Amino acid sequence: MGDVVRDLPAALATHGSRTTVLTPSYGKFHTMPHVTELAPVPLMYRGDTLTIRVFELPVAATLVRTVLFEHELLAPTTPGRIYHDDGAARPYATDANKFSLFCAAAASWVDALPTAPDAIHLHDWHAAYYLLQREFSSSAVRLKKIRTVFTIHNLAYQGQRPLRGDESSLEAWFPDMDYDAEVVSDPQADDCINPMAFAIRCADRVSTVSPTYAKEIQCPSDPARGFVGGEGLERELVAAADDGRLFGILNGCDYSVSPGRRPGWQRMITAARNTLGSWLDKEPDSAVHKLALERLAALPRRRPLHVLTSIGRIVSQKIQLFLQPLADGRSALEHILENLQGHGVLLLLGSGEAVYEKQLLDIATRNSNLVYLCGYAEDFGNLMYHGGDLFLMPSSFEPCGTSQMLAMRAGQPCVVHGVGGLHDTVESSVTGFVFAGKTPAEQAAAFVDAVERALRLRHDHPNRWQALQKRAAAQRFDWASSARQYIEQLYDHDRG
Repeated sequence: MGDVVRDLPAALATHGSRTTVLTPSYGKFHTMPHVTELAPVPLMYRGDTLTIRVFELPVAATLVRTVLFEHELLAPTTPGRIYHDDGAARPYATDANKFSLFCAAAASWVDALPTAPDAIHLHDWHAAYYLLQREFSSSAVRLKKIRTVFTIHNLAYQGQRPLRGDESSLEAWFPDMDYDAEVVSDPQADDCINPMAFAIRCADRVSTVSPTYAKEIQCPSDPARGFVGGEGLERELVAAADDGRLFGILNGCDYSVSPGRRPGWQRMITAARNTLGSWLDKEPDSAVHKLALERLAALPRRRPLHVLTSIGRIVSQKIQLFLQPLADGRSALEHILENLQGHGVLLLLGSGEAVYEKQLLDIATRNSNLVYLCGYAEDFGNLMYHGGDLFLMPSSFEPCGTSQMLAMRAGQPCVVHGVGGLHDTVESSVTGFVFAGKTPAEQAAAFVDAVERALRLRHDHPNRWQALQKRAAAQRFDWASSARQYIEQLYDHDRG
């Protein structure tokens, strides 16, 4: 979502569209150099009048503004981390407080503009609370006349909170709001608000970030066959499609920067060591960082025959098929590492849920050819995209995906699960390798086979491999094309 909010406005500007990005300051961005303070926004929240400070952050792109909203309630609870984990008992509680306030401030700010914008574009459940103001705030009559677009980046996160009875609930935030419980409620729990469901019902246009994901989410999820679809919101999505309001528009990728020369093996190893060193300075007792350093020290000075890479959040969506047991009880990841033994290494970069991080650490402890870097570092990630031989992305579902585009842009073919945006961007045996299966077990086995097939092609048929690399690097999923679709399908009032 961050990549879209960063790149889409600049792409819209190439078509002559002027865009203003509204975001919380998160207690930080308003302190950056050359920021200008604008008029504040007075706001009723939790029965009190708050003053939200507003700033403009200068950006390089023409026709693009960035406006920041600052208040102590919008700041992170942990420095450097936007989102807060409240645990299973009160999911989304802290974040829902933050984003309900932000959306109320954004709605008030938009409502006070001298000239109304042609369209408001909301991203995921965090921004969906804007529609709460448009639909039910007595002072937001003007907002109802502005076309409002809602983009779904990931249906797995819906932001549900109680309607009442909790300090993080609709009636706690806006005690005087005369809302329609049937319109805002969660399909599975009518005593909760579901901002994702509410936005799908009320937005003038709804989009997802790939055409295939737009089709998948109209079907119920089926864990037994490893299919992730509408996640309980399929009825709302089918209704939006029947109304002609649902669209699938693929995210873009930036191709303006030359990929440059492929980094040497020692440069990659040195960068990995430096990354781990900086992490250990902050977490000196980290077992996972220490093990990764040991693994790097034991790697040969010469580049292994195969360098596999993977970058992503360590959450169920991204990691489940790596960890899925095959018939012998060992995970797909362990099978891939065994097949690589003696002639290859897997570099895996990412962090996320502790339970999955621990499983990866356990596997790395037993397998010397897995280097697991538990965190994220953009500079080293870029070296992995440019320096790897084969990129692994076996997502259980994937609304769009950016990593496969970045790897392909650098000429690194990918092994992907044929779902969502991965299906829309990788053509099997032409620009990469695509696997499928009717159950998670079948998918994991097919994943292992696809990796083996790719490595055999690379080893046995180097000319065919190089041709595949060139085709992958020649693919163009450009933002200008995506922006044109946003204008024509979502923003343009003349098209209905």
